[in-house]
Amino acid sequence: MTTQTKSSVTQSANDQIDLGKLIGLLLDDKWRILIITMLFAAVGVAFALFSTPIYKSDALIQVEDKKGGMSQLLSEDMGDLFGGESSATTEIEIINSRMILGKTVESLNLTTSASPNYFPIIGKGWARRTGNQNSIEVSRFDVPEYLKPITSPLSYTLVITNAEAGEYQLVSNGEQKTLLNGKVGELAKGQGYKLFVQSLKGKAEDSFTIQKVNEIDAIGSLKQSLSVSEKGKQTGILQLSYTGEKPKMVEAILNSIAQNYFLQNVERQSAEAEKSLSFLKGHLPDVKKELDSAEGKLNNYRQSHDSIDLTLEAKATLQSMVQLESQLNDLKFKESELSQKFTKDHPAYKSLLQQKAVLLKQKHDLEVQVQNMPETQREILRMTRDVEVNQQIYVQLLNKVQELNILKAGTVGNVRILDNARTYTKPVKPKKPLIAVLATLLGGMFGVAITLIQAALHRGIENPDEIEELGLPVYASIPDSKEQKLLDVRYSKKKRNKHGLLAAENPADLAIEALRSLRTSLHFAMLESKNNIVAISGPAPSVGKSFITANFGTILAQAGQKVLVIDADLRKGHLIRYFKAKNDIGLSEVITNKGSLEQAIQQTSVEGLDVLVRGQVPPNPSELLMHSRFAETLELVSEQYDIVLIDTPPILAVTDPSIIAKHAGTTLMVGRFGQNTIKEIEVAQHRFNQAGTEVKGFILNAVEKKASNSYGYGYGYYNYAYESDKA
Repeated sequence: MTTQTKSSVTQSANDQIDLGKLIGLLLDDKWRILIITMLFAAVGVAFALFSTPIYKSDALIQVEDKKGGMSQLLSEDMGDLFGGESSATTEIEIINSRMILGKTVESLNLTTSASPNYFPIIGKGWARRTGNQNSIEVSRFDVPEYLKPITSPLSYTLVITNAEAGEYQLVSNGEQKTLLNGKVGELAKGQGYKLFVQSLKGKAEDSFTIQKVNEIDAIGSLKQSLSVSEKGKQTGILQLSYTGEKPKMVEAILNSIAQNYFLQNVERQSAEAEKSLSFLKGHLPDVKKELDSAEGKLNNYRQSHDSIDLTLEAKATLQSMVQLESQLNDLKFKESELSQKFTKDHPAYKSLLQQKAVLLKQKHDLEVQVQNMPETQREILRMTRDVEVNQQIYVQLLNKVQELNILKAGTVGNVRILDNARTYTKPVKPKKPLIAVLATLLGGMFGVAITLIQAALHRGIENPDEIEELGLPVYASIPDSKEQKLLDVRYSKKKRNKHGLLAAENPADLAIEALRSLRTSLHFAMLESKNNIVAISGPAPSVGKSFITANFGTILAQAGQKVLVIDADLRKGHLIRYFKAKNDIGLSEVITNKGSLEQAIQQTSVEGLDVLVRGQVPPNPSELLMHSRFAETLELVSEQYDIVLIDTPPILAVTDPSIIAKHAGTTLMVGRFGQNTIKEIEVAQHRFNQAGTEVKGFILNAVEKKASNSYGYGYGYYNYAYESDKA
């Protein structure tokens, strides 16, 4: 299989979702997820308990067809004039208009708001839960003229000075000066301010915030809490609902809005009839005057020409002319209405013009016919026609006036309040069970998200198979030892900067047993090595190299071998903390010829185990390790001991391990479970390869038992075996 094929197979395997590992990650972090979930649930319950309850009030209004009711008593033309359907959308916009809401703001003094001051966040809810709520009701609050117009809310503080007498003082928030002193139930005046507090509940020194806003802002705030919608389609039933903290105020506001809308509708209907009535009454005298004038002219002409009656032909012609004039007048009224709705290109308008043209032609024909009559009959016919036409117009106007008087007297509007505003006894917000459930779910999701994000960002190795894919065999996996942590705590109380030697204190620990398996693996790895020197390094600091070196050396010594442990980390080496040794003379002194090897090597409490400490920190560690005396020292100790373990610095931090590894027959690399990444190990291995050193094996340290990683569960068998031995 080619390298490219292997890469594609690996990539395909990595792209697959391992459900078992995901579930294991959640099981590993179950306590953190549970704590976060419970914390969110507690916050949600607290929020639900301490949140201010919001109450809802609703009302029903019916918008009727304008053709019903009194309009049925009117003529067809009057019904069309004052009839017609009003769409629900239009009525909703009217209710939301400043014309309606502004009246409510003015009547209920909604430009002024007053509320008690409590401890932030939980104070208001705590006072409500304990029944110690303060309250205030302000029916009037006027500010000086120089502060008008109000562009931004004006805020003031009212402080109770005498709770029993109901006395208070108003203080400005900015300058903190007293503006006026007053008493409940009395109008207080001072410095241009007028304040009437209707009721006040609280103790002395309790404070309240009073705000004054402009009318536009008050209307906007009112509009935000108001909801108007049509129930069903084309029903004409409008449902109004309003929400707020105070149930009585919510009900009063909604009733005011509904009543204002109803009154404006009645006034609008009456105003339409009044306007038309005024117009007709204004024209009646002129029409009556023209009628009287026409009758007078006719009578005078008859008397002067001794003409009393018309012939049958003249009477027929007169009747036709009068009918034509009446029809033409009707068409003029209709044309006036159509011109307001349509253009002349509209089919209805075109039809009306065609009818008008036909009537005008008939009128012209009659006028030609009249011209053929004798002059006396012709003149009488014209005057009689004028009299009858004016008489018809006058009678028609009188009928319209009577109809409008009836309409005005019977105007009730086309709006009816079906249900007055009523407030629900139970608050609509907050929904406590829902908030608690949502908060708990959100906490659980947040905890799971943290775990998954942390797992996605965390690239530390947790499986030896990942390391072996690099061609680096894993010699041992060392479990994380809780006993070592306890030893460190115990030793830190007695002596500062000391570590307990786990292999000596508790040889039955799982980590020590894993190191024993390393002893077997190392034996076969060193069969073809050039010497008995083993260099132990790592890709980064804090991976446990010193722990591995010290305890592994102890195990080898306990097995009967003569072992020397060398701390070659001349910068930060702390191998001395595991042994009762002095740091006066060490490796740096031996290389610089400031001390002999015999003086530097110290015996430990473990038989067969010696240690060569770091010594004083030199200014040039890398150059010092490249000195020939370092190589000579390693040759000497290699001959004197069965095995030499060298604790080196991290390879990715400094170049010292590359120098040391050249003198060692075997080089091992230590990595920490969940800390070092594959990339770090790969780069570290590459560094050694560049220096001409082959890393023989890898030691995975501090392996944790996790549900997301099945590796490491087998260590329980060691515990079982040792417990049996103890029994």
